[in-house]
Amino acid sequence: MEPIDIVGIGNALVDQEFEVTDEFLQQHQIEKGMMTLIEDADQERLIELLAKRGELKKQSGGGSAANSLVGFAQFGGTAFYCCKVADDQAGKFYCDDLEKVGITTNTGSQKHEGKTGRCLVMVTPDAERTMRTYLGITADLSVAELDEDAIARAQYLYIEGYLVTSPIARQAITRAKEVARANGTKIAVTCSDPAMVKYFRDGIDEILAGGVDVMFCNEEEARILTGTDDVQEAMQQLQQHADLVAITLGKDGALLGDGERQVVVPGVPVKAVDTNGAGDMFAGAMMYGLTRNYSLAACGLLASHAAAEVVSNFGPRLALSRQQQLLIRLQHEPEFS
Repeated sequence: MEPIDIVGIGNALVDQEFEVTDEFLQQHQIEKGMMTLIEDADQERLIELLAKRGELKKQSGGGSAANSLVGFAQFGGTAFYCCKVADDQAGKFYCDDLEKVGITTNTGSQKHEGKTGRCLVMVTPDAERTMRTYLGITADLSVAELDEDAIARAQYLYIEGYLVTSPIARQAITRAKEVARANGTKIAVTCSDPAMVKYFRDGIDEILAGGVDVMFCNEEEARILTGTDDVQEAMQQLQQHADLVAITLGKDGALLGDGERQVVVPGVPVKAVDTNGAGDMFAGAMMYGLTRNYSLAACGLLASHAAAEVVSNFGPRLALSRQQQLLIRLQHEPEFS
């Protein structure tokens, strides 16, 4: 069997992206900058409101871990995704979208009755993204969707923080971690969204139980987790749970720490139009560097530039050619020598 760099486990969602104003969010009592779970009927009503305001800017396969794996695969890594989709048009769109970039999934013989999940992404003029998500059938992701053989053969298991909203998905995470540890597969975790840390703290603690190899979070998530606004202090606390911690700082770059040293990753000046997927791309790019034994500085450089490319266009993903050109250009930088 061919080796696998990363096996991801996460939600399968079709993203639909719209431009909105802050006034629209306030008018409809939508909390800015957060992901909120809603019911199907509520999402349909919101779609009607958004459709009256303007066109759908972009539609793509989504989900935090899936976005990271797409970025990882387009740099040249091999990835497998454990997820759950329905036997509907959105499910087919989702699977085809991953297959186009070479990501294998467990869904070939596992399409189910129901409705594939969908995420409405609303982007304000300051490039902030606010999400309303109907999970659909991905809410029932369970141990049955795991490919334990793939996890055992992988370098890394990559776990999405959004899964902590579901008790049966948390059971799947626990089992996936057991398989990983029994087979020497390293474990990477992303918090995914401040709302997960704020409202589902027990689930995040459960993912981190026993320690993990790599942890990704943004500055707000780090602050909520540790109770401090000091990023250095937050780093020290988070390293009690992970061997390597990456705290993204938006336009200011990121701070990386592996217990022995810290690397300050400078931000990349760009005109941001949409922050959706920036953290996902950062994680995917950094994981690519880790699987290729790049130095910590090189991993950070690649991740920071890739995330900057994402925020400079609409949608959470980049064109394959754009990503590969970025990698070729950065490999001439001193950090890669």
